[in-house]
Amino acid sequence: MLYALFQHFQEIDFPGIGLINYITFRAGMTLVLSLIIALVFGRKIIDRLQLMQVGEIVRDLGIEGQMQKKGTPTMGGVIIIISILVPCLLLGNLSNIYMMLMIITTIWMGSIGFLDDWRKLKHHNKEGLKGKYKITGQVGLGLIVGISMWLSPAVVMRENMEVENVVNHEIEIVHNTVDVKSPQTTIPFVKNNNFNYQWLTSWMDKEAGETAGWIVFVFIVVLVVTATSNGANLTDGLDGLAAGTSAIIGVALAIMAYLGGNIIYSSYLNIMYIPGSEELVVFAAAFIGALVGFLWYNAFPAQVFMGDTGSLTLGAILAVFAILIRKELLIPLLCMIFFIEDLSVILQVAYFKLTKRRYGEGRRIFKMTPLHHHFQKAGNAGIDALIQYPIHPIPESKIVTRFWIIGILLAVLTFVTLKIR
Repeated sequence: MLYALFQHFQEIDFPGIGLINYITFRAGMTLVLSLIIALVFGRKIIDRLQLMQVGEIVRDLGIEGQMQKKGTPTMGGVIIIISILVPCLLLGNLSNIYMMLMIITTIWMGSIGFLDDWRKLKHHNKEGLKGKYKITGQVGLGLIVGISMWLSPAVVMRENMEVENVVNHEIEIVHNTVDVKSPQTTIPFVKNNNFNYQWLTSWMDKEAGETAGWIVFVFIVVLVVTATSNGANLTDGLDGLAAGTSAIIGVALAIMAYLGGNIIYSSYLNIMYIPGSEELVVFAAAFIGALVGFLWYNAFPAQVFMGDTGSLTLGAILAVFAILIRKELLIPLLCMIFFIEDLSVILQVAYFKLTKRRYGEGRRIFKMTPLHHHFQKAGNAGIDALIQYPIHPIPESKIVTRFWIIGILLAVLTFVTLKIR
């Protein structure tokens, strides 16, 4: 809104009006605005949730401090969503396809998470929406994003390539001068880091192969959105864990978006150039500011929980953001914490069912899942689990901090893998 207004005033020779054209300026303003909204209005929203008695339903898991969280306001993800949307609507370029898809993602998954939380509170249990409805919503979002990228003429890229200078015989990095419509993505450890999904369907004739390549891409989009959204949802179990981890990932993706949206930097670093994707830096700034502001109230001991309103939305935002900048195949490394949490639950359930059929009694791999709860339980305390380490329970705040450190290391490692080729 304000961006469009300032664009209109470009014709007026007013000092400083041109700053609105700089991504770094708008990103900085967006970050500050989202942080202020989260801090100021977050307090008001928490007070309102307390008056409405929107308290977390807590089961006794035998974890120290768990029952003290009972009654803490939930659905705090509303704070995050508002703090993202308002700055983006004010300072973002709403005609940009990438910004539009990120706003749709935020509203879409925020609505599904809100319905899930509302049902839990309405029926006073932990059930919420049935899993099939949440999966349907995640798949639907993946289809919207994937098909939009397929059909939108604004979603293009320029492939980076190495050429030899005929004069001095040095290798130079150049980009194709023409924007191309192609389902290419970035992978680590490969010379130019580019992978085209159409290579998987190259055995077909040209037209069918191109269509099939985009279909494969849409399938990958659906898979990434679903897995990452659920992973973030499972990670949201300790005060500040999901918010802090997501903020770290958000910073890494913001840097990638800025570099990939600038033809000079993308040429220097030999990475794919995506015209228009620099607008995502503005969204990322709002995302980071909203999470930092939310952490003010969500850090241990939490004054509010984000609930599924926040956690499902965070995972979807990170997944779609990575997809839009063609970095979805780096998500398993960058968001490894989410996927380890996912995997711990899958392995625990599968092993329990397998051993129950074989021995008549279910056994466990971990003391408790998702994995972060495993570290809160004492070892050798009557829990029949294969992994008893650590013997002594680790305080919640220390677990969260260590997960944040791991998240930072994973983010650094993600950048490193792009240069090891």
